[in-house]
Amino acid sequence: MRSVGCFDRSRLASSGGERSWGRRHRWLVLVVVAVIATAFAATPSPRVPTLAEVRASYRPSDRALLDRHGEVIQEIRIDRTIRRLGWTPLAEMSPALVDAVLDSEDRRFAKHHGVDARAVAGAVVARLRGEPLRGASTISMQLVSLLGSREGHRKGRRTFREKLRQMRIARALEASWTKNEILEGYLNLVSFRGELQGIAAASRALFDKAPHGVDGAEAAVLASLLRSPNAAPEQVLRRARASRSAATPGAIEAAVARLSESAGVSRVALAPHVADRLRRDLEGVDALRTTLDARMQRLATETLRAQMLALRDRRASDGAVLVADNASGEVLAYVGSSAELSSARHVDGVQAPRQAGSALKPFLYAAAFDDHLLTPASLLEDTPLEVPNANGVYRPENYDHEFRGLVSVRTALAGSLNVPAVRAALVLGVDRFAAALRELGFRRVIENGDYYGPALALGSVEVTLWEMVDAYRTLANGGAWRPLSLLPQAGTRESRIVYSPAAAFLVSSLLADRASRATTFGLENSLATPFWSAVKTGTSKDMRDNWCVGFTRRYTVGVWVGNFSGEPMKDVTGISGAAPAWLEIVSALEAESPAAAPPSAQGVVEASVTFPHAVEPPRREWFVTGTEPENAPPRELAERPRILSPASGSIIARDPDIPRDRQRMVFDAANAKHELAWRLDGHELGPASRPSFWDPQAGRHELALVDSAGRALDRVEFVVRPSDEIKRR
Repeated sequence: MRSVGCFDRSRLASSGGERSWGRRHRWLVLVVVAVIATAFAATPSPRVPTLAEVRASYRPSDRALLDRHGEVIQEIRIDRTIRRLGWTPLAEMSPALVDAVLDSEDRRFAKHHGVDARAVAGAVVARLRGEPLRGASTISMQLVSLLGSREGHRKGRRTFREKLRQMRIARALEASWTKNEILEGYLNLVSFRGELQGIAAASRALFDKAPHGVDGAEAAVLASLLRSPNAAPEQVLRRARASRSAATPGAIEAAVARLSESAGVSRVALAPHVADRLRRDLEGVDALRTTLDARMQRLATETLRAQMLALRDRRASDGAVLVADNASGEVLAYVGSSAELSSARHVDGVQAPRQAGSALKPFLYAAAFDDHLLTPASLLEDTPLEVPNANGVYRPENYDHEFRGLVSVRTALAGSLNVPAVRAALVLGVDRFAAALRELGFRRVIENGDYYGPALALGSVEVTLWEMVDAYRTLANGGAWRPLSLLPQAGTRESRIVYSPAAAFLVSSLLADRASRATTFGLENSLATPFWSAVKTGTSKDMRDNWCVGFTRRYTVGVWVGNFSGEPMKDVTGISGAAPAWLEIVSALEAESPAAAPPSAQGVVEASVTFPHAVEPPRREWFVTGTEPENAPPRELAERPRILSPASGSIIARDPDIPRDRQRMVFDAANAKHELAWRLDGHELGPASRPSFWDPQAGRHELALVDSAGRALDRVEFVVRPSDEIKRR
């Protein structure tokens, strides 16, 4: 950037102006000087503001949102009557611009002291001769007028008395301001064209440049606009050509041509949703520094846009990205929509409540680890399941509609299996799970877990990307929750312990397990990074929402893809929807110095595990201290015999229009050995080692699974409605 430096008086002297005066007019100059001096003596010495005071009262028409390094990332228009940008110091203006303005407005600026007596006398002579009026106002006098208009003084033609007062103030201004300060104030307050005030707005709107980048031709054009801001291009061209600019042939013509092509000041708009969110903080300030990183904000914006273009044919139009620093909670990137690709670009996808899907599963297992109800080696059944609820029977299914039998918790979470997650929720208790989610900041989770039932394990509640990223960041921080922030924070913020460091470590190790994830997703996918990372996807019902949230040791990144309208996408999963964008962003974050895996947490121990029936290969596994197996293989939670169908509380309705033999109920049990039998309402029905079929009879019934001694190992109750009642309905 070129700097004007100190004001050079010799550079501004005009020998041509000196020769234009003859001896015959010197007496007139003396008379003018005498009149001005007499008028000055008769008026009180005015007080003029300092440059610092003028700058302090200066308000741009836009307020600026800054990134953590001070770069402007968003401009918000406040004043619709005029367009002013930030104050520009003289040192940051092009020397060619300063030369052109002085040549056009005040060639004797270096010699006079606020009032150019020769210029005033020349104007008087021209007037006496009947020639057109010549301007006699110096830059100092024009600045006085600009300062007066800022204070509400009357504009338009002035009386002789008012003109004398302007000259008096100009002399006072010259006595207290330096020449450099006067030029700086003038070029920041003067109007150039239309609504453009100040050199910063003019140079950017007309030539898309900062003031320091203005060349000779552009400087000549800008200077020619000062006398007639809204002149036609032909007039501007004529005046600019008459200047003493050192522009190359054709350059002035090209600069004038750009006047008609200019679309006005292009606004920086890299973080519109953040600006909306911080609107109150922007009140009363010209610029507000945020925690965002402009480079990361651009990367997140471009990455999301590219991913939405790739998903255009799959009926997906909206998305959002949030990136946070794990240690501080400062948000580094906040992209609320896919901009012009979005169905509703002004909707903030970071704050919009959407259904969570499987992305909530890690918080379920972390709570179960803390309560010592499960370990990563615990076995859960991935078999058909029926759970009664207020609407009948809830039957969870895996994404691929397949069942894998017994699986470990590690495999269940890493592979995002639904049925084992529901069984884990039944073991933990839905109320306990809901309480943990509220502690993590999920505000829409109500206190009564029964409202959701075990479906809460599969993300039936609505959450925001903001909440999701902070919850995953809690796992990255060893179970300690602190709120995210868009503004640099000083002092202690709210914090609480949601999980033990041991439970958070175990869940992180499961989410980082590429091999266990391969059960569902394969080894090569958009979740596989060359560095340590823990990540989880989630897809809501009917593919309406798609999530990918994960963390390294330093950063947490969350991506949501879907439609603000709620319209289902077409064949978009966590791997194909949000994950590719997540992978690109997290790879960029870790490109320079990838973080290694975190050390083991306090309160965990590693032990060897051998699984019964060889359901999974033997391995070394992490446990919360005190839950590790001693020598026995881990006992599967569902190892005990139990009834799978019907679900307890079921209400069976027979249809009178369907043959009875096609409406028989199925009694099915898990782990039912040969010595076990069915007992219905106190009557033996036969062995339970295989499914049994029963012709439903109206009434309330109790079905029990009993051993050879007649002891009930499991029991359920259900109701069969009479056929005539169904017919009446």
